Amino acid sequence: MLITEKKTIETYYNALVNREAQFVGIFYTCVKTTSIFCIATCRARKPKLENVLFYSTFKEALDNGYRPCKICKPTENAHEAPEPVKAAIEMVKANPKAKITDFQLEEKQISPKLVRRWFNKNYGITFHAYQRMYRINNAYLELKKGKNATETALEAGYESLSGFGYTYKKLLGKSPKNTTEKQIILINRLTTPLGPMFLCATDQGICMLEFVDRKMIETEFKDLQKRLNATIIIGENQHIKQAKKEITEYFKGKRKNFEVALHTPGTDFQNEAWTALQSIPFGTTASYQEQANKIGRFKAVRAVGTANGANRVSIIVPCHRVIGSNGQLTGYGGGLERKKWLLDHEKNNLK
Repeated sequence: MLITEKKTIETYYNALVNREAQFVGIFYTCVKTTSIFCIATCRARKPKLENVLFYSTFKEALDNGYRPCKICKPTENAHEAPEPVKAAIEMVKANPKAKITDFQLEEKQISPKLVRRWFNKNYGITFHAYQRMYRINNAYLELKKGKNATETALEAGYESLSGFGYTYKKLLGKSPKNTTEKQIILINRLTTPLGPMFLCATDQGICMLEFVDRKMIETEFKDLQKRLNATIIIGENQHIKQAKKEITEYFKGKRKNFEVALHTPGTDFQNEAWTALQSIPFGTTASYQEQANKIGRFKAVRAVGTANGANRVSIIVPCHRVIGSNGQLTGYGGGLERKKWLLDHEKNNLK
């Protein structure tokens, strides 16, 4: 759809100028003077307002004769890992006990510099730190099954037990002997049409799904670790794999209900509110009052709103489906534009 509302155009143009990540996938900027189109975070020189049009999908931009920008690559999503980085990640997954060296990357014609730069930008850590977390997570699982520390250390590529113990304690907070009862939260990254998201899971299920640019996300991580007495490290389990599959299907319009297990630590009231959210059907909305009525807390409208704001599992626990009693969109941690996009996406795929 071509955006024609003046206020929306001004909002989108300011987001383009400021390269605001929360608008990735919300609009596509078509530059009339060059016949190219971009996403909100494009690094190219900004066109004048009178020279741009805004469309809500990249297909509409293509249909109207615009070409994808070679800088931000809007049809591929600028946040998706490039093929060499994907190949490096697959090497780690295929060899969870081995250390992938720069030489091994170069043998596969993968630039170590490109991989390092991407990990620093998108995870805030080095590729080698990412590998260490994968190896330590694998070691944690083996220790939990009863394997001894020496054998686990040697198989994980450590030449000495002391080196293994130091790295293990640095990442998990305790020595190998004292952490088999400690809970681990695995974190992974998912690319979506609305921008990248962090996906976290315990052995019990998914405990977080948030856009990486969400305000206060660091506070959410700290609160989650405190509530579960757990440490967050990079990794992947069956819950994360299933969630990635289901979320991808949701964005393709092929899934309306989620089946992945959830682990949502919170108060009894919060979990009542989150359960009520999951009962709002795909493609529909409810007011905060209706949500409060559903759990028998007729006067707790504000408390319900607060509980929704504390929801860490967006989309799967669909707080985006709750709107004001006057029908207006209200607060959403991922940004109101994303909330509108999700509601439109569901209505368009309702049948």
